[in-house]
Amino acid sequence: MKKLLFIAAFAIFGLGTANAQGFSAGVNVGLPIGDASNVSSFAFGVDVNYMFNADEDFTYGLASGLQFYSGKNGGPSQDFIPLALAGRYKLSDTFALGADVGYGIATNGGFYYRPMLVYNLSEKFDLNASYSAVSGSGSTLANVGVGLMYDF
Repeated sequence: MKKLLFIAAFAIFGLGTANAQGFSAGVNVGLPIGDASNVSSFAFGVDVNYMFNADEDFTYGLASGLQFYSGKNGGPSQDFIPLALAGRYKLSDTFALGADVGYGIATNGGFYYRPMLVYNLSEKFDLNASYSAVSGSGSTLANVGVGLMYDF
């Protein structure tokens, strides 16, 4: 696990080109839905992205973080680390559509996906609404949430 975290950190922080947009980090909270609502009351986590400009309206890069699902009725909590490719398409000066697609590292890891709508609050802050899920081993750990990102 430590090796995977090191590789993820290296991949995110070690990238750099002359066309780089930059690094962003933030927090999120959500309500578990589907299979996750049977075992969890709420979800929360941290997000990190390193994005590059493809053109004026499209950015791409890497996304990772840590997502926690609280245990319900004294049950154990669950968590996963997403390692994903990310893309964002600017619809206007204030809105963008995005998606993260990759692998969720967990005890029963699987396919990770996170479509989102992003609202640009300011030059440095973005608010997002998203559906985040890891599907694998016959179940899906998912939530609908909101997040706040800071662009460095």
